[in-house]
Amino acid sequence: MIKRVLSACILFIATCAVSEARPYRVLQAPECNVAMPCDFSYSQPRRERAPRQALQAYRAMRMTVTDVGNTPTSTIVSNDRIVGGRPAGCPSSFCGCGASLRVFGRIVPELNLASNWLRFPRTSPAPGMVAARRGHVFVLEQHLGGDMWMAYDANSGGRATRIHARSLRGYAVVNPRG
Repeated sequence: MIKRVLSACILFIATCAVSEARPYRVLQAPECNVAMPCDFSYSQPRRERAPRQALQAYRAMRMTVTDVGNTPTSTIVSNDRIVGGRPAGCPSSFCGCGASLRVFGRIVPELNLASNWLRFPRTSPAPGMVAARRGHVFVLEQHLGGDMWMAYDANSGGRATRIHARSLRGYAVVNPRG
């Protein structure tokens, strides 16, 4: 009898402890460090999403272009527009697939992997050429100045295909028709 009562009490305590379980989260604010630790005994304000207009204003980038006389001028590029999502038949990582659709008009399965675009011969930037690196590719559409190009950029973030300004820094420019 005592064993049953004792086991019932242990079972009751164990189930109560489980119902009070909470996920373990490490709360770390950027201003907290070893010299100035933070205790989170106060309630933290909830982070709100920025309105869409503020995000678009943030994405509109200012760039410096040097003309023929080496005079720096400033221009604003804000033609960031979404032209679609993941094309039908493309894998979840679809930048290579989207670029092959743009360049060749069809899906070339070997080019779904972004690093396979690096097998094409290197060339100088021009409309229709492709900027490639391990992990991402995009098609060059129009030169904006310096190393900035208006680009057809499949899988450019948020599962969207955009035409927007991109820098060529870190990318090799290849000729897919060469």
